Amino acid sequence: MKVIVCGAGQVGFSIASRLAAEQNDVTVIDQSAQLIKRVSEQIDAQTIVGHASRPDVLAQAGAKQADMIIAVTFADEVNMMACQVAHSLFEVPTKIARVRSQEYLRPEWKGLFAREHLPIDVVISPEVEIAQAVTRRLITPGAIDMIPFADDKVRVVGIYIDEGCPIVDTPLRQLTELFPDLHIRIMGIFRSGVVRVPHGNEEVHIGDEVYFAVETPHMERAMRAFGHDELAARRVVIIGGGNVGLFLARQIEDEHRNVSIKLIEAQADRATFIAGEVKRTIVIHGNALEREILDEANVGTAETVVAVTDNDEVNVLASLLAKHAGCRRAITLVNNAAYPPLTSSLGIDVAVNPRAVTVSRVLHYVRRGRIRSVYSIRDGLAEVIEGEAVETSPMAGSALRDVKLPEGIVIGALVRDDQVLIPRGSTVIEAKDRVILLTPANTVRNAEKLFSVRLEFF
Repeated sequence: MKVIVCGAGQVGFSIASRLAAEQNDVTVIDQSAQLIKRVSEQIDAQTIVGHASRPDVLAQAGAKQADMIIAVTFADEVNMMACQVAHSLFEVPTKIARVRSQEYLRPEWKGLFAREHLPIDVVISPEVEIAQAVTRRLITPGAIDMIPFADDKVRVVGIYIDEGCPIVDTPLRQLTELFPDLHIRIMGIFRSGVVRVPHGNEEVHIGDEVYFAVETPHMERAMRAFGHDELAARRVVIIGGGNVGLFLARQIEDEHRNVSIKLIEAQADRATFIAGEVKRTIVIHGNALEREILDEANVGTAETVVAVTDNDEVNVLASLLAKHAGCRRAITLVNNAAYPPLTSSLGIDVAVNPRAVTVSRVLHYVRRGRIRSVYSIRDGLAEVIEGEAVETSPMAGSALRDVKLPEGIVIGALVRDDQVLIPRGSTVIEAKDRVILLTPANTVRNAEKLFSVRLEFF
C-alpha cells in the first residue's frame, strides 16, 4: 500500500513508523526540515520538506499512485485542503484528516465533508477520541483500558495486577474451575515490555498488565475476579477546560446524569466561556496546582480526577496533588511517550496517550480484509482487531483445537448473530462470525489474512 502522511509531528511520526514497519510504501511531508530529518533518520520512508496541501508537493510525493492520504498536520485547514487536492487532482481513493476545531464538526455542518463538498472519507477529532477514551475508563473503575466491540456486546479490558488480585500465581486453566459461569478469556499478558500469549499453565504476576475479553454483562464480575470492586465515580473533577475538557464535561452531563462534575480552568476568559457552554458542570477559575483551588473543588471527596490540560507536567502534578488530598483515582493525559512507564509508580492510575488514541483510529482504515474495528494497545506493542470471518478463512469450519492460527494470535470472543461465544477448544468458527482477537504487532499481517476473501492465505 502506498500512503502519504502529511505532518511529521508526534501523530504523523507514529503513523508513518507503524506503516513503514509493516512494509508499506510511505512518504511523509512537513514544512519543518527538523521534523523531516527525524523521520528520515528513524523511519524507512521517503520524505519531502514542503506544504502538504500544494499540488506540486503532493505530485512529488506520488499522489497519483497513492492508495491513501493521512493529513495530520497542526492546521485543520491544511489537512482539509490536502484531502481536497488529493481527491480533485490525483483521485486518491481514501482520504483521512485530523480536524481539531469543534466548529467544523457541529451537527448542523455535517454535510461539509460530503464527497461533493470537502471529500474526506474519515474525519478524526483527537479531542472527541480522547474524551471518549476517558469516559470508557470512568465507567470501568479499576481498569487501565476498556474498549467495546461488536456493538458493545463484548468488552476488552486492561487491568494492572497488584497485591490485591486473588488469582496471582494461579494457573490460568484453573480460572474455569474457579469461575465456571464467567464468560471471560485472557488474551494477552504484558510483562517487562513483552506481550506473552497466555496458555493453560501461565500465571499472572504482580506488576503484569492483563487484557481480557468478557461478555459485557459479566464485566463487573470479571473485575471482581481480579480484585477490583471499585464503585463507578459519582463525583468527578476535570482539570483543564480546553477542547478535551469541555467535550468530556458535556459527554458526562449527557450520558451520566447522576455524576456531579467540577471543572478547573486557569484562564479567566476561557472559564467564563465554558460556564456558558455546560449545563450542570460547576466551573472554577484558578490554578489546579494551588491547594486552595483543589480544596474549592472538593477534590479530596471526588472518586476521580481527570487532568487534561495541554501541559503534561501540570497534568501529572495536579493528579498527584489530587491523590494526596484524598481523591481515589487519577486519569491523566500525557503526550510525552517517556512518561507513561513512570506514571503508575508515581501513583497515577490511568495514563491516556492522545497519540496512541489517534493512531488506533487511523489503523482501522489501514487494515485490509473485513476489519470492523482496530485498537492499538501498549503504544503499538499489540492490536485488538474485530473482523468478520469469511468462508475461505483457515479458521472457519473446524474446531479451534484443530486450527493452526498464526503464532501469537489469541481469539478472545466470537459474536454470532446476537450470541456471544467465549471460545474453547471445541468451538467452531462459522462464516460471518465477528471475531475479536489480539495480535502482537509483528503478526498483524497474518491477522489481516484471516479476514481476507482469498483462496490462499499463507
